[in-house]
Amino acid sequence: MYIDKNSRVLIQGITGRQGSYHTQKMLESGVAVVAGVTPGKGGQEVCGVPVYDHVPQAQAQHAIDVSMIIVPPPYALGAASEAIAAGIPLLVIITEHIPVHDVMRIKAMARKKGVNFIGPNTIGIIAPGQSKVGIMPTFLYGQGGRVAIISRSGTMCHENASNLVNQGVGIGAVVGIGGDPIIGVDFVEVLEHFRDDDSIGAILLIGEIGQNREEKTAQYLLDHPYPKPIFAFIAGRYAPKGKKMGHAGAIIEKGSGSAEGKINSLKQAGVKVALTTQQVADEMARWQRQSQA
Repeated sequence: MYIDKNSRVLIQGITGRQGSYHTQKMLESGVAVVAGVTPGKGGQEVCGVPVYDHVPQAQAQHAIDVSMIIVPPPYALGAASEAIAAGIPLLVIITEHIPVHDVMRIKAMARKKGVNFIGPNTIGIIAPGQSKVGIMPTFLYGQGGRVAIISRSGTMCHENASNLVNQGVGIGAVVGIGGDPIIGVDFVEVLEHFRDDDSIGAILLIGEIGQNREEKTAQYLLDHPYPKPIFAFIAGRYAPKGKKMGHAGAIIEKGSGSAEGKINSLKQAGVKVALTTQQVADEMARWQRQSQA
């Protein structure tokens, strides 16, 4: 798991409207939010959580396992740079509309320091029933299980998770990898993360049109046979070519990135691809019944 019930969370941008709102929601869900950072706001509190001007000041007073960055786009590079320099092992960057060049710099710095980051433009991550570092409605994701969801889309992640829970399928982990052209961890990295995790029995990939992340994942699965069943859903099958569909990375260009191409690639790699969200829930409910038999 990326996080569990013992994960101690720092929130960068805690005093902002979104930061303070999601701090409250995380605390209500039992998340161990130990500190927040907003330059110039040190000494304040948000929902009882102490606020510091800079990450090293928070780190001097609290053990921190993961930082959630929810700051305006112009400040994301600075916030991430400070957290990376402090050696926080995992960053979850919620902010969208961060300049691509800034994300490239964040990625280079994180790689150099051995820091993982998820996002940007992500709903975050959740271990249902244990903890979350993100902005997803906790009640949609149930109280635990053996399915891991890896998703480019936040909205489609919510819908599929809700359908699974309504079918009695338990979710153990969710990673929103984000919808931007440049991101931290991709499908392949998260699949590797869960490869030997005995608490996870099956994977649901939620992809979408644009770019070639799903095709690269299919090639990875052909080259490295996976020990667990993988299901998938690709959003945007009926999107007009060349039309942007919400995410900066969800654009079909020059004949690549189509839903059909992604579906065919994944099927060839042995992935069970569903064409509707209801079919996803039905197929995974069937898998769960069989695995429990």
